[in-house]
Amino acid sequence: MMIWINLTGLILIGLIVWWFWLYQAQSTQIKDGSIEVLVKDGVYQPANITVPAHQSVQLMFVREDATPCAETLLIPELDINETLALNKRVTVTIPASSAGVYPFHCQMQMYRGTLMIK
Repeated sequence: MMIWINLTGLILIGLIVWWFWLYQAQSTQIKDGSIEVLVKDGVYQPANITVPAHQSVQLMFVREDATPCAETLLIPELDINETLALNKRVTVTIPASSAGVYPFHCQMQMYRGTLMIK
């Protein structure tokens, strides 16, 4: 019995390590000026987005997750704070910005993504 408890514990630890440190979120590059981001099951899909520098782009968020944490989108370094309505498309305009890496997340930072401006 003790072996099964230890084995279960090791499997759970392995899953935690994979989720927080090894998991590579889906990524994409914007080519035509806009992209749709799905907010569902605890993640942004895609979570890593690359956009061109010095060009305004639009990210269209569709929130399918009813949890309160998914309701707010924050991109602090770009001073963006948007409320995402459930099952509706919300367009967020990213202003023309300098090259850099800009994290985005919900208010509790459970949903996380990265906006890479190149």
